[in-house]
Amino acid sequence: MLLQPWALLQSLSVTAPLSSPQQGELNSFLWTIRRDPPAYLFGTIHVPYTRVWDFIPDNSKAAFHASSSVYFELDLTDPYTISGLASCQMLPHGENLQDVLPRELYRRLKRHLDYIKLMLPHWMTPDQRGKGLYADYLFNAIAGNWERKRPVWVMLMVNSLTETDIRSRGVPVLDLYLAQEAERMKKKTGAVERVEEQCHPLNGLNFSQVLFALNQTLLQHESLRAGSLQAPYTTEDLIKHYNCGDLNAVIFNHDTSQVPNFINTTLPPHEQVTAQEIDSYFRQELIYKRNERMGRRVMSLLRENRDKSFFFAFGAGMA
Repeated sequence: MLLQPWALLQSLSVTAPLSSPQQGELNSFLWTIRRDPPAYLFGTIHVPYTRVWDFIPDNSKAAFHASSSVYFELDLTDPYTISGLASCQMLPHGENLQDVLPRELYRRLKRHLDYIKLMLPHWMTPDQRGKGLYADYLFNAIAGNWERKRPVWVMLMVNSLTETDIRSRGVPVLDLYLAQEAERMKKKTGAVERVEEQCHPLNGLNFSQVLFALNQTLLQHESLRAGSLQAPYTTEDLIKHYNCGDLNAVIFNHDTSQVPNFINTTLPPHEQVTAQEIDSYFRQELIYKRNERMGRRVMSLLRENRDKSFFFAFGAGMA
């Protein structure tokens, strides 16, 4: 869910196989780690698997089936992982957002969430309704308890409350689908990260940076609502590039991390400095340090299990 640690490829001895000819001359998001038995690195994106599965080359699916162990960033099928992710997002000491946010920023946030709740029934698909999903249930599943969350996580939540993202709810994202399939096939599954390693960097932004980030996020979504701004990239763009095997697309710098890029030329100079500081912090904490840590753990797993075949499924976002 964060900016993805895909540059760890640089620290491993890998080759990228070609797609099977009948699926066209597309790049594959599969890399082979040269060893016997082989290990694989596969790039995923955080979208419903049904939007991409038919475009994933057969060699990637064969590698998944052939591997005895499948590892992810986090184990999304583990209740303790889900519980840990939820608890790290909460404000400490029973505080509420109303207690910590400037009054006007809180009012704008509440107004935007009220708008989302009003629009949800119109955004949902007939297929979602047919599966028994209700607008109130969906809103509570995504935004429930929002007044108890840290502002940085509310910012990420706001970015995920778009019509496109709402319409995709109810289908497992690609990473989760692979985890469920691995369990169904009785493969050994695991994770190379701990919950706190994903949470702490976001919780480490200072308060003025968080206020800036939340304000900029709300401004963007308010402008989109008013029709005065066109989204620079969308989930649809991401899916299109992924399905075309476009490894070098600029879109993958954003991935589906929901961590916005706040740098733009319309900001006054002092705000541009803040935006640059946030961008640098995220790159350092969520890409560079994370790449190194995950790369070390991948190498350790391979050294300790020389007779096992591995399939590592990590986000395909490029650093």
